[in-house]
Amino acid sequence: MLQCDAFYNLLKKHGITFFTGVPDSLLKDFCAYVADHTDPKNNIVAANEGGAVALAAGHHLATGNIGLVYMQNAGVGNAVNPLVSLVDGEVYSIPVLLFIGWRGEPGVKDEPQHIKQGRITIPLLEVLGIPHEVLPDVFEEAKRVLKKAVGSMTQRSAPYVFIIRKGIFEPYLLKKKEYSSYKLTRERVIQSIAGQLDNRDIVISTTGKTSRELFEYRERVGQDHSTDFLTVGSMGHVSQIALGLALSKPKRNVYCLDGDGSLIMHMGSLAINGTRAPKNFKHIVLNNGAHDSVGGQPTAGFKIDIVSIAKACGYKAAFAAEVENELLEKIHTLKETAGPVLLEVRINTGSRKDLGRPTIDPKESKKAFTKFLQDND
Repeated sequence: MLQCDAFYNLLKKHGITFFTGVPDSLLKDFCAYVADHTDPKNNIVAANEGGAVALAAGHHLATGNIGLVYMQNAGVGNAVNPLVSLVDGEVYSIPVLLFIGWRGEPGVKDEPQHIKQGRITIPLLEVLGIPHEVLPDVFEEAKRVLKKAVGSMTQRSAPYVFIIRKGIFEPYLLKKKEYSSYKLTRERVIQSIAGQLDNRDIVISTTGKTSRELFEYRERVGQDHSTDFLTVGSMGHVSQIALGLALSKPKRNVYCLDGDGSLIMHMGSLAINGTRAPKNFKHIVLNNGAHDSVGGQPTAGFKIDIVSIAKACGYKAAFAAEVENELLEKIHTLKETAGPVLLEVRINTGSRKDLGRPTIDPKESKKAFTKFLQDND
């Protein structure tokens, strides 16, 4: 394993002192160390991976220094556009060092949504023409390949990728973690919402712990899972899945369970939801101000006014809740209000240590869900 402090100091010796990206579970220890030891202006959790590449490009244009962009391999798709049309050697030729967490690495057990992505990670980098290698877990070897990478980026003035395997960095707990005073938990809110829905209502939940907690709630109370579409991947796209359903099933209420990180990743979707204006679209944002599933790094969730943004984007109504009695009242209002309507619930971070994962295969889940849609028109 690599010690986070030793490798961080090695990056600094090569003039790499600017960090940005979207957190990943395989990089959480390194990212936590960076967060604790870097001026906040030089460590920015971006809205999405493409934005992070652009931030690093701007840093290089202003300083001449190389920035480091961190992401999960699932986020490479968001980054492809600036990688090929901004920093590429045939366009503006800007060096960027990318750390990409290798979820779904062939031969390593992982969740279904990571398997294909893990298999195509290296072939995709080859198609993009970006030099890459797996970061060694021995310091002297890591030191050697970092020197090689910096030399390549300097000579070519173009990006370089280190692929990060699970467990390569020694554990490090984030010390500057932002704690909120909100009493509600995500799981409690999900229980309250799911417990008040009608048997014809459609539920779409975002990736991460939201879908896991919804699945476990249905299991615990003996309810059918077919009413739910658990978006186990595709972070940031849940509201557009919900919009597509709402427009196609106008007589059925569609409840979208979103998160602050997901909402921010593709916030432009709010404008599309608002302008298409389906009356059956119910958008619930569970805002804990953090990327809770991958290490707890902060989002901008508590620093922006989600309710006002939704209204400005054309939502017919938007409101917020922070405590139990307020939540129950606002859920009732949400049900009775013609959409698109948004409820922001401010919650605390964290989850049960024994929280499981959906045990139903995504394809089987989709089959049951589509049958539910057809049988209940």
